[in-house]
Amino acid sequence: MGDLPVSLYCGELYDGNVAPVIPINPKHIPLIWSLVNDDFFRTELRKLDKNTKVTNGVLLKAPFDLAHWQKVAAEKYPDGLPKPFSSDPTQWLFNGHPAGSDQPLHAAVARLLGYRWPRQTGSSFPDCPALGPDGLEPFCDRDGIVCLTPLRGEAKAAERLRKLLDAAWRTGFQPVSEGGHLGCPAPVQAGSPHSETGKDAYSPPHWSERQLLAATGAKSTHLEDWLRDEFFEQHAKLFHHRPFIWHIWDGRPDGFHALVNYHQLAAPDGAGHKLLETLTYAYLGDWIRRQQDDANNNVPGAESRHEAAEALQQELKNILAGEPPYDLFIRLKGLAAQAIGWHPDLNDGVRLNIRPFLYAKDVKKKDAGILRWKPNVKWTKDRGTEPQRPKTDFPWFWTWNEKTPDFQGSAKFDGNRWNDLHYATETKQAARAAHEKKGTEA
Repeated sequence: MGDLPVSLYCGELYDGNVAPVIPINPKHIPLIWSLVNDDFFRTELRKLDKNTKVTNGVLLKAPFDLAHWQKVAAEKYPDGLPKPFSSDPTQWLFNGHPAGSDQPLHAAVARLLGYRWPRQTGSSFPDCPALGPDGLEPFCDRDGIVCLTPLRGEAKAAERLRKLLDAAWRTGFQPVSEGGHLGCPAPVQAGSPHSETGKDAYSPPHWSERQLLAATGAKSTHLEDWLRDEFFEQHAKLFHHRPFIWHIWDGRPDGFHALVNYHQLAAPDGAGHKLLETLTYAYLGDWIRRQQDDANNNVPGAESRHEAAEALQQELKNILAGEPPYDLFIRLKGLAAQAIGWHPDLNDGVRLNIRPFLYAKDVKKKDAGILRWKPNVKWTKDRGTEPQRPKTDFPWFWTWNEKTPDFQGSAKFDGNRWNDLHYATETKQAARAAHEKKGTEA
């Protein structure tokens, strides 16, 4: 809000913090667009209104020299305004292709984990039609679990990512403007060496590993190191601390690491619970068996890796069971509707559903639980208060003391919007039984 960002308006819903500027003459849209994108416009508005939130009426009081902005628009947009486009993977208009993205590696990892953007799943926007397949589909993981080391017959994550990037660059850059391609490192000539490795001699024809890593601001010079040490933190920050790819690990650099598709992990009808079981018993189980075999053969470090992996497996089992503090709590759902065990509702959002993983015992990072890094998310009290709610259904609105688990409410309703309560399975089951009995009697 302080920077007064602007966007072309395509008819979406908006709230009181946004104001559309609609020209009387549609031919003046390029002129006004040139004006509002210029620092001159922001400077003039700040002279008129120094508040963080500028009153919408002030927007029309900025000086507007029609002849000057006609000239600017004619120079900038000789063929009219460009069609809507975004190379930013945080935006709905993004086409989902790593080549041409502002963040090629992050887009590529998302595709590897099975993600697609709205236009790839049938959605269209004004002047932005839905998109068909782009050739990267065969490289996408089916179950949404990609381990950094080879497990269950799958190649390691870095090797799979390199093959996806190779295919992405073979299909070509997505055009952004006549001047070139936004956000991409310069393509490397075919046949030139770019795996300055020693780790994995893989030489795709049109991209440079080090250039792509440098574009993320990474310290790493190899994908293996970046995926292990830097990806998750960058991903969480890039997507505003709402990570949709989770890096689950056992706390050891040489231990178990898995990237998991959150939306598949939170899939409805028990599918998410089953996927977490697959991670816990199949992928992690395979790793545990390998470490046990290595320990039996006196391989250095195997015993320590085995212990760390078993500790991680126990934390995942705890999340599957969902007893506090591994439980899910959604303030706006009645006690009888609270999830029992790992049965999240995708509509509740990643910031609520991620709580059990962050409340698990820290494997390394403080307050990060079994995740590689801690996103900036807290479950403190939200602003405002709720209208009257029944105590039996919503006891937390009845003057919670901020510490009692399985809180059943006090005599006074205050409506405070607490988010960090914990309820045992037994308490939830009792609430469900009472709710069902009440419905049967009715």
